[in-house]
Amino acid sequence: MGPLSSLKIIEIAGIGPGPMCAMLLADLGAEVIRIDRVQAADLGMKRDPTKDVLMRGRRSIAVDLKKPEGVELVLKLIEQSDGLTEGFRPGVMERLGLGPEVCHARNPKLVYGRMTGWGQDGPLAHAAGHDINYISITGALNAIGREGEIPVHPLNLVGDFGGGALYLAMGVLAGIIEAKLSGQGQVVDCAMTDGSASLMAMFYGMKGMDRWSEERGTNAIDTGSHYYNVYATKDGKFVSIGSIEPKFYQEMLEKSGLINEADLPKQHDADKWPDMKAKLTEIFLTKTRSEWCDIMEGSDVCFAPVLNLQESIDHPHNVARNTFIDIAGVKQPAPAPRFDQTPCEVSKPPSAPGQDSTAILNDWGFDAASIADLQDNQVIKQA
Repeated sequence: MGPLSSLKIIEIAGIGPGPMCAMLLADLGAEVIRIDRVQAADLGMKRDPTKDVLMRGRRSIAVDLKKPEGVELVLKLIEQSDGLTEGFRPGVMERLGLGPEVCHARNPKLVYGRMTGWGQDGPLAHAAGHDINYISITGALNAIGREGEIPVHPLNLVGDFGGGALYLAMGVLAGIIEAKLSGQGQVVDCAMTDGSASLMAMFYGMKGMDRWSEERGTNAIDTGSHYYNVYATKDGKFVSIGSIEPKFYQEMLEKSGLINEADLPKQHDADKWPDMKAKLTEIFLTKTRSEWCDIMEGSDVCFAPVLNLQESIDHPHNVARNTFIDIAGVKQPAPAPRFDQTPCEVSKPPSAPGQDSTAILNDWGFDAASIADLQDNQVIKQA
């Protein structure tokens, strides 16, 4: 089920980008085992885990990593694994007795994926931080927003998920491919600062060509232009247009009625962009979002309604492509991307911490007596 169905990954439980990375790998078919704390297993019984979408598709074992037996148990699982992901500050895994050197001594082919905000080294490596901080030092946050206004934080999509989870998943998979050729695993140092900087590559290139202004909201695609922007509609909703190419721009002029205006400036005359934005603002306020959809959606204007989460689930295009699926009564995004030979599907709803402790050990070759001993000594907890 999925192109990664032959892989086994150990996920040391964390928050945000770590679970997102593990979800992506599980969505693509990898068997991902989440190592939760025994304390989390106690808390997990008091909440409904089925709505925690980032935890889907993998089983959970609750282990007491403060006990040597718990560390040894995880190392035995690592011996059978292709990769490991963790998201602690530098040095934490070493203090737990599960640093890269220890793990590679048990499994030389292991790809050890490390997720941090600042990276494993550098002057900020041991400082606390969050997505908003990581994208601040890479130029990403400063570039997002409207002219004359403060930067707008784009949720935690750029640092945590784009620059973190996606880059760690790519890095772990690249490492596994290389390990299958060389027989040697390695450490993947995934810093969200590095990843978000990488996501900004196009803009650094444009800056190098003197085609990007550092003044926020004055460039063609950062709300500076009238033809790549968001507009309010008569009913208080919003639509987006992205009419960059000349033929698409022409169609936007026609469908908006601007084509009838006399002496229209050239599309890329930046001095006239404010005037053109004012004209389009006035035009889009004359009709409801639904009416503009009837006029523009599906055309080459490069148009879309701006939808909230529920509206996105119900949009006909998303419905036709099954972009959203139902898992245990929770509507959520389907696995992406799609494969025609090895299609992906979510294997199971999220597990509560420790829900699968004994089943995992049984499936991974531990005998019943050993499992019972681990439970009796509270090395593992079955939630």
